[in-house]
Amino acid sequence: MKFICARKLWDTVSIDTVATILACAETYNCHELRNKCIDFISLEENFKEATFTDGYAWLVLKFPSIAAELKRRGFAVRGGGHNRSLAGDEQCQGRGVRRRFPVGCGEVGGGAGGASARIATACSCRAMSNKRAKMAEPVARTTVVGSSVQIRIDYEQIKQLPVNGSILSDVVSAGGHLRRIEFFGDDDGADIFISLRHMNKFRSVRAFFEALVLGMDGTPSNQSRLYLCQNFESSGEGTHKWGLLIVEPDLAKRFLIERHVTFVCTIVVIDGSPIPVPPSDIGTHLGRLLDQTEGTDVSFIIDDEAFPAHRAVLAARSPVFKAELFGSMAESTMSSITLHDITPATFRTMLRFIYTDELPAEDEHQETSTEMIQNLLVAADRYALDRLKFICSQKLWDKVSVDTVATILACAETYNCQELRNKCIDFFVLEENFKQAVFTDGYVALVLNFPSIAAELKRRVRA
Repeated sequence: MKFICARKLWDTVSIDTVATILACAETYNCHELRNKCIDFISLEENFKEATFTDGYAWLVLKFPSIAAELKRRGFAVRGGGHNRSLAGDEQCQGRGVRRRFPVGCGEVGGGAGGASARIATACSCRAMSNKRAKMAEPVARTTVVGSSVQIRIDYEQIKQLPVNGSILSDVVSAGGHLRRIEFFGDDDGADIFISLRHMNKFRSVRAFFEALVLGMDGTPSNQSRLYLCQNFESSGEGTHKWGLLIVEPDLAKRFLIERHVTFVCTIVVIDGSPIPVPPSDIGTHLGRLLDQTEGTDVSFIIDDEAFPAHRAVLAARSPVFKAELFGSMAESTMSSITLHDITPATFRTMLRFIYTDELPAEDEHQETSTEMIQNLLVAADRYALDRLKFICSQKLWDKVSVDTVATILACAETYNCQELRNKCIDFFVLEENFKQAVFTDGYVALVLNFPSIAAELKRRVRA
């Protein structure tokens, strides 16, 4: 949490705030933030303005050691503090193209096959604040984070939009920055402008935005792929928009499915923030809580083996446990609950997942059996642990073969794992698989217990 706050403070550093933030960093022992603030204020053009702020006067009075360090530096970086706009002369690369672009414009790369593209000008990119300045020369850590989303748009709706009308996506988060993707169309819908709108305040950030159209077969069309690199320097107010113009004369003919066209948009933020935030360790801490049994207030008994736990944790993770432990059921007043129809090994694994949101690491010398995963999926279904259920489905799919597909398909049908069920059927109906799978015991049980599955397999094989 301390690292996160330090990083957020760094995002607000300016000539007006640097002295106050530096004092805070020194007080609460945030070394990374402290050092970067000193680098910032040591630049000559920053120093000349920061010294006139109230924060600087208070900093010198309260922290003589900081004042001494600034004095010792003696403007060691004098002459290296030129304030160059990254958007003005940084080079952006895309598909082998290197160009320079002015402030407020993006670099656009077109796909193969003659698809045309145009440079998209920022719609409302504000002028860079004069009170922002570049950091000193030492190279900062760079983190690349991104998000990719599929957006299905009603093509007729785009064509009928009023002037300045747009279709907005849900909020997309990448690198701690919130954005919406907007779609605009011209009168006949031949050209579609895709705009990336930044929704929150941010400091200088560089982002990569790619958009492409999915073909009728569900695969991305390289001919429609466009991408753009942009650097932003924010004044700390308002929203910022920039985007891509897709010009595709045959859009309706080549990409339209039931009146809709599907776009895949990718946002990648290249964050040069020098204050790294460690990954979340809440699972580690809760796992220790489970191991040390401190504060446990309920115990589960399975085959004479006891599993102490915390009611609040179980209830927060599972609506079934919440109903049992805090509702009107008899278990709500019991300190020891005996469970049936579940093995100790399965409950132990499920309990570990509830606390840590992860499955225990597998022994590289001992592979987890299909039966164990099926048992865990049954437990996940019983206690409404949806994420665990998806994980088990994925692990079962990894184990599908002509020998196991019928058994796994029966499990998927029983516990309503729709994605796994469909994949197993697709695997089963392939001729080379079907000819072997029908001779397994699992297939016999499948046909006897699930006539609807048998009917679907029969229909698919004949087709």
